[in-house]
Amino acid sequence: MKTIDDFAVEGQRVLVRDDFNVPLDGGQVTDDGRIRAALPTLAALLDRQAKVIVCAHLGRPAGKPDPRYSLAPVAARLGELLGRPIELAADVVGPSAQAAVSAVAPGGLVMLENLRFDERETSKDDAQRGTFADQLATLADLYVSDGFGVLHRKQASVYDVALRLPHAAGYLVRAEAAALRRLITDIRRPYVVVLGGAKVEDKFEAIGDLISVADRILIGGAMAFPFLAAQDHKVGTSLLAADQVDLARGYLDLAAGAGGSGNIVLPSDLVVAAERAADAPHEVVAADAIPADQMGLDIGPATARLFGTSIRGAGTVFWNGPMGVFELARYASGTRAVASALTNSEAFTVVGGGDTGAAIRLLGFRDSSFGYVSTGGGASLEYIRGKILPGLAVLERP
Repeated sequence: MKTIDDFAVEGQRVLVRDDFNVPLDGGQVTDDGRIRAALPTLAALLDRQAKVIVCAHLGRPAGKPDPRYSLAPVAARLGELLGRPIELAADVVGPSAQAAVSAVAPGGLVMLENLRFDERETSKDDAQRGTFADQLATLADLYVSDGFGVLHRKQASVYDVALRLPHAAGYLVRAEAAALRRLITDIRRPYVVVLGGAKVEDKFEAIGDLISVADRILIGGAMAFPFLAAQDHKVGTSLLAADQVDLARGYLDLAAGAGGSGNIVLPSDLVVAAERAADAPHEVVAADAIPADQMGLDIGPATARLFGTSIRGAGTVFWNGPMGVFELARYASGTRAVASALTNSEAFTVVGGGDTGAAIRLLGFRDSSFGYVSTGGGASLEYIRGKILPGLAVLERP
């Protein structure tokens, strides 16, 4: 897999696919971790006098322009970090994008509007994606993939453009692959996997693969509720997809059958409230005693201690997903406890991007306190499961 160091880029138009799908509040970027992670590649290309064209997506705008998902706030923050104004084209491959690319000088940078404003970006139809990729490819001489968080998607800007242009990995993709490879080829045991977060569907099927690899799987956040329901516990009004309960029951049976290890560890207590609100009355209850009108919003203190002990005794830890609604201070204790345990562990620790990366920064932890902080939640999880990431595989083609 070639990197940008293998190409002469001076005066060349370089299309860089970044992952700038960052959280916003009132038109402001609230966590710029993914933007900062892209800086080394972009700075190197600019220093080497490339004509840099950045492309990325934000949110799910349903394949058409939507001002709520404009990359304008991202362009503004990137400009602040680079110390230069960033021109944002008004479209993706249309007249504005073409004019912006034509005008960019060596050592300059422009950004295209949200890739997902064009429905062909995420199309399942190879021909439609290919047509869009053709238009993107006409804007550049070289393609650089530096958005690890999107490499598990077979999308036009991630996969198809690389088939049409000389291509290379950016520094971020190279570093991510190297760090995550250790979770496949160089596992120091005990190997502890911590799973949580609200995006249960994205992670749920991964558990089946991890049961046979991890020594312990600690499950918190909304991930826990299908498993508690599978044990015939009432979960009140907690976030729960009914179709995941049978799957959870199967995973528990599989874990129990793996030499009787029972390596799935669930919360023993939870912090519950009637609503997800900062001022709602809350209490700690046993995991099998959630009131019918309450929802679980964080793991409880006993669970936090249990998880912390397991993490501190590990040789390798992979963590993907907060333990609760960390955005609200009273429900951030579980996530803080897990993060603190990782920073005090002698294990090789990997934080699996997305909401988890945002959580540690919001709670005051530095990325440097962990072994590696990935920018790609879903991508990192698929990678450590041994799945082929289309966006990574295509970079290995000549």
